[in-house]
Amino acid sequence: MKPLGTYNYFVYIVTNAMRTVLYIGVTNNLKVRLYQHEMDAKNEKAHFAGKYNTYNLIYWERFENIEDAIKREKQLKGWSRKKKNALVDEFNSGWRFLNDEV
Repeated sequence: MKPLGTYNYFVYIVTNAMRTVLYIGVTNNLKVRLYQHEMDAKNEKAHFAGKYNTYNLIYWERFENIEDAIKREKQLKGWSRKKKNALVDEFNSGWRFLNDEV
């Protein structure tokens, strides 16, 4: 078992190529999760991210505590699209796809 405070959890936002759909999620392995979203989009389209081709990372936050990450994920999901856009703009003003940077 890892010592307290050594975990990494991520709240992330992905979008489609046209940047018209946002998906917010939480994971403990961002790189693997992005790959899963992409494979779902290119194959079965079994989940929301796959159906809407949302696998392009545009925003992320890191947490040490899963409860904090889940709380933040729920908070962001409750925001208006305008407020989510402003958050992404502040973090990633060009809405560049950051998949290769993780």
